[in-house]
Amino acid sequence: MAGPQPSSRGQLVARAYEDACLTEVRALKPGNVGVHAGGHDMTVEDFVASARVSAPAMGRPGITVGERILAAVEATWAEVGCNTNLGIVLLCAPLAHAALAPGSGELRARVRGVLDRLTVADAELAFQAIRRAAPAGLGRSARHDVRDPPTATLLEAMAEAAGRDLIARQYAAAYEDVFAVGVSRIRDARADLAGGAPEAEAWAATSAYLAFLARFPDSHVARKYSLARAENVRRRAEVLEGEFRRCRRPMEMKRPLLDFDAALKAENVNPGTSADLTAASLLAVRLADILVGRNGG
Repeated sequence: MAGPQPSSRGQLVARAYEDACLTEVRALKPGNVGVHAGGHDMTVEDFVASARVSAPAMGRPGITVGERILAAVEATWAEVGCNTNLGIVLLCAPLAHAALAPGSGELRARVRGVLDRLTVADAELAFQAIRRAAPAGLGRSARHDVRDPPTATLLEAMAEAAGRDLIARQYAAAYEDVFAVGVSRIRDARADLAGGAPEAEAWAATSAYLAFLARFPDSHVARKYSLARAENVRRRAEVLEGEFRRCRRPMEMKRPLLDFDAALKAENVNPGTSADLTAASLLAVRLADILVGRNGG
């Protein structure tokens, strides 16, 4: 990316977030929007613009997690006028906040501290952001509904939804899936592809996406259609992911991946939560590197 190198921690975090979002868009993610195939009435340009305008909120010092979430969503809507990144923002805001926090410690420990300190005010601002983005399939909840004034912290509200929503589950479980599945798969793929394909980072993102899609019924699909439909997608992805992991050259899997992409889009199925988790995993890898000084931090 052109331009001067960022010098402050905030600039590094904002750059890491934008890079993670752009890498996620470059990845081949069956059913989701990317440079390989559009769909769902959204364009790659929408996602690129969303990454650019929401990045400053991720790197802004001195604001709360809730303020970070709302600022990023409002900037996105002002630019593209649609929901391109609510899940990404909800997942990435605590990660960015953790990297900006003073003191020492590895990223995941910092994230736990950020989550434990979330407040009712954070919940109100996050609820406002969710209402603004109006994601597809947003239903009603008996407790902690985003349309009602919050009576619990953002962590408590997310814990209530963790059984039905993978993004909420990350808050409740200190980002267990992001670190154990996404980060692990990206680091493994990076090592396997080192010195190989020029799009190695994008293929590492594809590997993480397939890992999420094969392990968990996608929350966005379940919310829009049903858990049974999401489980059907998961089972189909599980077969493809096994083939991808056995493949020595990712490009050999491009046609099967594109075929699955076309099939899902013909069904109007978008595994958006798996894509959001991929972006968060890419950011976590970058932030961990920043915290150990690999990227000028």
